[in-house]
Amino acid sequence: MVSSNEDLSIAHAVLSWWRAGIRHDGFLPTLRQFLREMWDFIRDSTPARQRQRYGDIDFDWEHRVDTTEATVSFRNRFLGVFHSAYQPTDPKAFHEMISQLDIDYSQFTFIDLGSGKGRTLLMASEYPFHRVLGVELLPELHRIAMDNIARYKGGVGERVESICADARHFEFPPAPMVLFLFNPFPQTVFEEVLDNLMQSLALYKQTVYLIYHNPVLELVLAGQPELKLLRRADQYSIFVTGL
Repeated sequence: MVSSNEDLSIAHAVLSWWRAGIRHDGFLPTLRQFLREMWDFIRDSTPARQRQRYGDIDFDWEHRVDTTEATVSFRNRFLGVFHSAYQPTDPKAFHEMISQLDIDYSQFTFIDLGSGKGRTLLMASEYPFHRVLGVELLPELHRIAMDNIARYKGGVGERVESICADARHFEFPPAPMVLFLFNPFPQTVFEEVLDNLMQSLALYKQTVYLIYHNPVLELVLAGQPELKLLRRADQYSIFVTGL
């Protein structure tokens, strides 16, 4: 499902980010944030920083896939400033987070919103989830994820898939879910995604475990009465419905 995201442009991304910032925070805070983001992007584009981004390549060498941050194109790295910068999840951290769920995996659909090159989908395929689904905005990252899914251990079958779509318009399935978020959205987008999730919960009453890795916007989740904090650690928080 590749949508008009093929036409996603840098100018559109910057303008949408700017307008959302003005509405949410006002002109001066948005301008300061823009300058900070530009400075961080320039600093992160140096050869030394690129070499550092190869530090996560062990997973790729072991499984003969491409999920490292270092090989993301300049264009998609820049788009990531205004959506969410791509960063793959560390395998040890992922398995620790999943281990906190006392569930029958086969009864749950695993969904990664902002799934990038699909590393988390590959790791989730090691668990007997009923279905594993990634939602990625950027077409180039989605195409790499599709290739990784096909190559990982000879392919993981139809149970694992990636779709290219805007998470704000994703329709949550009427089934129990484990939602994985590696801080994938700016706050305005995060709030829209959560609004859609709350509408789905009101309609279908699903059980949802929400794993929030690098939870810099945890207060947005804490403001949702349907979600209860299950566990908080240094690098993640887990929320659940129905407690």
